[in-house]
Amino acid sequence: MKNSRIAIFGGGSWATAIAKIFLEKEQEIWWYMRRDDRIEEFRELGHNPAYLTDISFDVSRIHFSSDINLTIQEADVLVLAIPSPYLKSHLQKLTASLTDKVLLSATKGIVADEHMTISEYFHEQYGMPEENILVVSGPSHAEEIALERLTYLTIAGKDQQKAAYLAEKMANHYVLTSVSHDIMGIEYGAVLKNIYAICAGIYYGQKYGDNFHAVLISNAIRETQRFLSAISPGVRNVANSAYLGDLLVTSYSNFSRNRVFGTMIGRGYSVKAAQVEMEMVVEGYYGTKCISEINDRYKVDMPILDAVYRILYEKANARRELKELTKKLN
Repeated sequence: MKNSRIAIFGGGSWATAIAKIFLEKEQEIWWYMRRDDRIEEFRELGHNPAYLTDISFDVSRIHFSSDINLTIQEADVLVLAIPSPYLKSHLQKLTASLTDKVLLSATKGIVADEHMTISEYFHEQYGMPEENILVVSGPSHAEEIALERLTYLTIAGKDQQKAAYLAEKMANHYVLTSVSHDIMGIEYGAVLKNIYAICAGIYYGQKYGDNFHAVLISNAIRETQRFLSAISPGVRNVANSAYLGDLLVTSYSNFSRNRVFGTMIGRGYSVKAAQVEMEMVVEGYYGTKCISEINDRYKVDMPILDAVYRILYEKANARRELKELTKKLN
C-alpha cells in the first residue's frame, strides 16, 4: 500500500474532518462531492462552504470531482464518509471496479433497506475482498478534530497490515490511532451508540439528571455487549474507546446531533419537526429501525432499543415509555 492515493467521499462535517486529518501527511488527496456548486464555492473560499467552515484548506492539494467513477479510478484507498441513508443514491452511477481498491468506511450506519453494515454491503454487492475493507471509528466529533483537540481513532479490518498502514496515515499530533480485528463489532457498536445517544437526549429533554444518565449508559453498554455477542461472536472488550468511549461522547456531548435530536423529542417535538430543524442527518434515527428489524431474528433483550423504536416509529408517548424503561434498568 506504499504511496497509495487517498480519496474522500462525502461533503459533510465528518468527511471534512477526515480530509483535514489525511492532509496532515498526504501531499494531495482526491475528494468526491455530489454538487458542483459546492465544489466551486470550496475552491473560491478555501473551506467547505457548508460544514466546519473554520478549517482552511490549500485547495491546490485537493483534486475535487463530482464524478464518483473518476474519483474511484484515480485513487487506491476510498474513504467513505457519506451518511448511510444517502449511500445507495450516491452509488447509483457507480460503474468503476472496486475489486482492487481498499475501502475505509467512516460511515456509522446501516445500509438502508439492506440490513447490512457498510463492510457487508460492499463485500456482497460489489465483490470487494473482505481483506480490503476496513472501518474507522472511536469517540471523535468532527468539530473537535477541527479544533485539533486530542482524539483517539481505531482502524479495524481483517488485514492488520492494511489497518496499521492507515492508522499510521491518520496519526498526527492531535489524533492517536490503534488497530483492531473486530470490524463487525466496531461497525455495529457505532450504530448502537447513536441510538443510545438519542435515548439519553430524550431523557435530558424530560429533565432527568446526570445520576440517571450514568445508569442509562451502564445499561446501554451491557445491551451493546449482548447484541454484539449474538450477531458477531468473538473476543472483544466493550470498555475500549471504540465502543464505550464512542458511546460516552455521543451521549454526553452537545456536539452530538443524535443527542440533540433526542433532546428535541424529549421536549415535545415530533420526529418530523426535529428532523426539519436539525438540517443534518441523524444516523441514529435510521439505525433504530434497522437494528430493531435485525434483532427480530436474534431476539436479544434490548429494552432501550425497543423504547426508542416505539417513540420514534410508533409515536408512543415519550414520557410514558421512559417511565416504563426506568423500571427495567439497574
